[in-house]
Amino acid sequence: MKDKSNKLIGNQFWKLRSKHGRDRLFATPDLLWDAACEYFDWCENNPIMETDFRGKDAYEVQIPKKRPFTLHGLCIYIDCHTTYFNDFENSIKGKDDEISLGFSKVIRTIKEVIYNQKFTGAAIGIFNANIIARDLGLKDSSDITTQGDKIQGAVVIDWSNVTENKTDTKTT
Repeated sequence: MKDKSNKLIGNQFWKLRSKHGRDRLFATPDLLWDAACEYFDWCENNPIMETDFRGKDAYEVQIPKKRPFTLHGLCIYIDCHTTYFNDFENSIKGKDDEISLGFSKVIRTIKEVIYNQKFTGAAIGIFNANIIARDLGLKDSSDITTQGDKIQGAVVIDWSNVTENKTDTKTT
């Protein structure tokens, strides 16, 4: 009979785990919202400093630039990966218990705040509009060639019957 006091006997270490998966980073939706607000405040209070040179003597100046809110930045701030954040969001989809609905609402609000701050900043010229548009998945496209119809296959041009238009020039 094996000694039960030694839990490391045998090849069933997995049974020693009392739980599976990572704990939630925040016990309540309010705590997640508070952490997100701390991140937003941190971004506002810690602008990115740009070094520039001004004047005829080109003296160095530091110009504060607004820091955009990002999901990656939030995840770094709250010490998790974006994969964890997105997996957590997906795990509560479709659940109708009070805490899952609360987390879902907070996550949606966080994403909307991030989107709005970046969009507004790009619209008024604070952030690079091209970079922010790509990040937000925005695109401006117009189809001036096919009026929205799909192009069917490749266009083949038969040049064998085309003759060059030559003009004879005579000098007299």
